[in-house]
Amino acid sequence: MKGKTVHELVRKTAYEVVDLLRRGDVSPVELVKVLEEHVATADADVNALPIRFFEHAAARAEALAKRHPEPRERGPLAGLPVAVKDYNDVAGQVTTFGSPIFANAIASQSDAMVKVLEGNGAIPYAKSNVPEFAGGHTYNTLFGPSRNPWDLTRSVGGSSGGAAASLAAGSAWLATGNDLGGSLRTPAGFNGVVGIRPTPGRVPRRRPAVPFDTLWVEGPMARNVTDAALMLDAMVGYDPHDALTAHPQPSSFLAQLDRHEVPTRIAYSADLGVLPVDPTVRNVARDSLRHFVDLGIDVVDTCPDFSDAYEAFQALRAHLIATIHASTLEQHRDLIKPDIVWNIEKGLGQSLSLVQWAERARGELVHRMADLFADVDILVVPSAPLPPFPVEWESPRVVDGVELDSYIDWIAITFCISLTGSPVVALPCGLSSEGLPIGVQLVGRPGGESALLSHARRFEAAVGIASSLPVTPGRRAPSVR
Repeated sequence: MKGKTVHELVRKTAYEVVDLLRRGDVSPVELVKVLEEHVATADADVNALPIRFFEHAAARAEALAKRHPEPRERGPLAGLPVAVKDYNDVAGQVTTFGSPIFANAIASQSDAMVKVLEGNGAIPYAKSNVPEFAGGHTYNTLFGPSRNPWDLTRSVGGSSGGAAASLAAGSAWLATGNDLGGSLRTPAGFNGVVGIRPTPGRVPRRRPAVPFDTLWVEGPMARNVTDAALMLDAMVGYDPHDALTAHPQPSSFLAQLDRHEVPTRIAYSADLGVLPVDPTVRNVARDSLRHFVDLGIDVVDTCPDFSDAYEAFQALRAHLIATIHASTLEQHRDLIKPDIVWNIEKGLGQSLSLVQWAERARGELVHRMADLFADVDILVVPSAPLPPFPVEWESPRVVDGVELDSYIDWIAITFCISLTGSPVVALPCGLSSEGLPIGVQLVGRPGGESALLSHARRFEAAVGIASSLPVTPGRRAPSVR
């Protein structure tokens, strides 16, 4: 490692470590060993990466180095170890979905997204913790809860909660996530990291049961926007089983980061006009808008009409969950947690007319968003309606004095955005008075990830949280500007 210590390498960004790999200053095998040593201590309390396979990763890293002796021929990630969410298959490893039903389900091959990453030089070394099947809070009966590195008594969000926590604690340079109702975006905000929900079709999904569904997408998670763009470049691809993917793929998002002008006008909404949001989140998010104003950007308080979005998403999500998991419920009802049973049964029991209405409502919202983006460059919205909550909760049941009906109601501020088909960069915008990260969603035009990432990086530089990562689990990071 040419004089580099474990601590020094863990604190470097993914972009910096890939540069070291390309120069031959560190090898993929050495990086696997670095992570093995760091994870053993940093993850003891966080519990972000309960499934680890460092020997497998070291063997793959060694094979990659032998196959491509020239480091620059190893793809855009050049042999960088990457954590994979436990909803995705890695060949030879278990994929549990956080459920005892699949506790011993060994994948015969990597899924489409993981194959693309592996083909671009990624080395999977661990699986990140997830809620059982789905949810906004990462806990399950197999591995227990993941804990927030900023405060071990708080939630990491979900369902990509283990991924986000591993990044914040330095146990990963890059991590995969996926997002249906906010599974990338909520954990990004809770842990002070970055998550990208791409335009549907950018990244291939694992042999989707409903190939034309656009609510569920795969995406990258990282400690900063530059690293997230690097990973998105290594994830985009075509797969014949995912009908939304297509050739040709876009040019490098990383290379485009400096090629976009500062946006002229952005829209902001604290609550999409219809949702409860905690005053702490409102205040921190509102205060962060000064970073846009300082760049000379006109900020306007406006958003499209989202009044039908809550009911429409609930109906469409239930329909999708029932379509995918009805047979699992029939065979293993007693092994599925009650919230998921409720969600599947909701989909099985709702009327066709409700689903038809939801599809129409979604279509109308998409058109209203298109009208908005004719006038503004970005829509800015909080990524969660409250700060990270106690890890013992199953889910928040009250937000700003409003009682919630189901385990997913509290993530409505992200799932309403899912309906639009827009790409989103979720990243921290500041800290609460308790020193906990608060996040925002930067929402852009469909297909507009390149400009959106450029705008996000400017905002990130002004906020200053990314430079303080990783944090020592349980100990607060320094104050940010």
